[in-house]
Amino acid sequence: MTFNSDKKQGNPAPFVDLWPRLISAIILIIAALVTVIVGGKLFVLFWFIAAAAVSWEWQNLISPHRVHLRSALGAFGCALVAWLSWRHELAGVFILILAVAVIAACLAQQGSRLWAGGGIVYAALLVAGVCLLRLSPHHGLESIAFLFAIVWGADIFAYFGGRLIGGPKLWPAVSAGKTWSGSIIGLVCGAFCGLLALRLFSSTPYESFPTLLLALSVAVISQFGDLFESAVKRTFGVKDSSQLIPGHGGVMDRLDAFIFAVIYASLLGLIHSPGSVADGFFFW
Repeated sequence: MTFNSDKKQGNPAPFVDLWPRLISAIILIIAALVTVIVGGKLFVLFWFIAAAAVSWEWQNLISPHRVHLRSALGAFGCALVAWLSWRHELAGVFILILAVAVIAACLAQQGSRLWAGGGIVYAALLVAGVCLLRLSPHHGLESIAFLFAIVWGADIFAYFGGRLIGGPKLWPAVSAGKTWSGSIIGLVCGAFCGLLALRLFSSTPYESFPTLLLALSVAVISQFGDLFESAVKRTFGVKDSSQLIPGHGGVMDRLDAFIFAVIYASLLGLIHSPGSVADGFFFW
């Protein structure tokens, strides 16, 4: 769902991959925005499918051993997590994630067990986080819009900033395409995109400076998510998590930054206000 300029590594032409990536991104962004605005069961279904796809890609990435069984388990687990999140059964969500992760680890072969269990946690926390935020009694819509705006804004501006300005690489051992210039531009612009989204989607007055700091923290966390997924792919020697999305690669490739952002936002919200996660995210 993002551009992520480092995904096509080693490409010397600055914008040769722009159009197919742009078209796919527009389609996915429209689908995401429609479901978040409508909310309810459609939103939960959309993100269950996304999380199940992430789980499938992860399990295929790490090992072929019992991969179909582990993938089916991941999809089943994500479905139950989505349902429990819908009901706001917080204890059940975390117990279930842990239980399914342990079972997945047991099904994997020696050396891949931690990876198999970790993939379940990664995917399940995505669907739990988005559901707990969006279905909050107050500020659910703007919480997801805020995260979308930051992650998409940071990624898009980092893409253009990095390719137009260039300069030193951010972490060449992990991501060959990311630059410091693109990263810094992405962080700042993504944060301001988040503030703009709040003005568009919310009538609640937010304090500008604290909210800007919150947005910057989300932008930083999202970039760690991008780098994390790049590191995982390098560990297993693959370029894309799958070929599910034309011109982009896999669902993990598109959601890596957002997954970290939504996990961060939902955990922050749970710490401050378990009854309304979106409230706890914005107001401390």
